[in-house]
Amino acid sequence: MEIDQWRREYLRGGLHRADLKVSPMEQFRQWLSEAVEADLSDPSSMCLATADGSGQPSQRIVLLKGFDERGFVFYTNLQSHKARDIAANAKVSLLFPWQSLERQVIVYGRAVELEREEVQAYFRTRPRDSQLAAWASQQSEPLQSREQLQRQFDAVKSQYGDDEIPLPDSWGGYRVLPDAVEFWQGGAHRLHDRFIYRAEDGGQWKVERLSP
Repeated sequence: MEIDQWRREYLRGGLHRADLKVSPMEQFRQWLSEAVEADLSDPSSMCLATADGSGQPSQRIVLLKGFDERGFVFYTNLQSHKARDIAANAKVSLLFPWQSLERQVIVYGRAVELEREEVQAYFRTRPRDSQLAAWASQQSEPLQSREQLQRQFDAVKSQYGDDEIPLPDSWGGYRVLPDAVEFWQGGAHRLHDRFIYRAEDGGQWKVERLSP
């Protein structure tokens, strides 16, 4: 079969306005819980889209590490490609592709850097080898070989021994402050259900149904 003939129907169920929560974060919490209960692989993984100062977009998968009414949190190297993009253009988008549930969540917003105290608190919870890796990898920089990366890791591991590993200056995190959040549920005959929450003054949210 040719790739242009690959298709299937989306029949798991619809999404109705009456079932939506008041805020997008409450609705996201419910859907994330259902993704976890469905035993999805990596339910906290999300595609982060950024664009540099010239407008060139790029995407990568990162892990959601927290969320509340303020927004969605992730951590990264502050000298990485994504961090350089955010420094030039703080507008970003997140996509949660829960395909086996026939659902997507899209977040539109602005990324702001986290305070060092919050980053430090999370860094202490990471596995020790992950802490060492944050020192060993100069994320997004050219690398001669896998062996070079392993040597850098081994050197850092030897340097710190059993000592506490400090937070690297080049490692931090961001909170994506949402301006709009869309919830997409697949529907039969490509008649999908789409609802978008848009932020309004006073902390309120306006909900609209979008055509599929």
